[in-house]
Amino acid sequence: MNTQPIPNTDRPVVGSYSTYAEAQRAVDFLSDEKFPVERTAIIGSDLKMVETVLGRLTKGRAALAGAGSGAWFGLLMGLLLTLFTRNHGAVPSLLVGGIVIGAVFGAVFGFIAHAVTGGRRDFASRSQIVAARYDVVTDPEVAEDAKNRLIKLSWREG
Repeated sequence: MNTQPIPNTDRPVVGSYSTYAEAQRAVDFLSDEKFPVERTAIIGSDLKMVETVLGRLTKGRAALAGAGSGAWFGLLMGLLLTLFTRNHGAVPSLLVGGIVIGAVFGAVFGFIAHAVTGGRRDFASRSQIVAARYDVVTDPEVAEDAKNRLIKLSWREG
């Protein structure tokens, strides 16, 4: 159960920015100015989901990605096993063995997972949510103060 209260988004806008980094910089500036930033929020508007295609996903690439993931998992398992060994000379072989076994199983599972899709998703991609605009809002009682301080920021950067 989510116990977080829903933030009030119907507050005065004290600054609008085209990138999230600019909105963050404005809130950071307010923080540096000792403004009560716990009374602010950054609200993204006109959201879009952007999926950037990184390249074609072949069975070989799927196996290679699976091998990479499996190697990390194998390293973790090897590290855990070293906690329970009394023979410190066995530590390197436990780590290498974990990496190798993890990579092999990961490659096999990656290959099989891609093969069973039947070519329905033959590409790798990265998804992100972006907004057309980022508004910095504050509680009404401190909005005028925030606007005045952000004017100093725009003069300093302009």
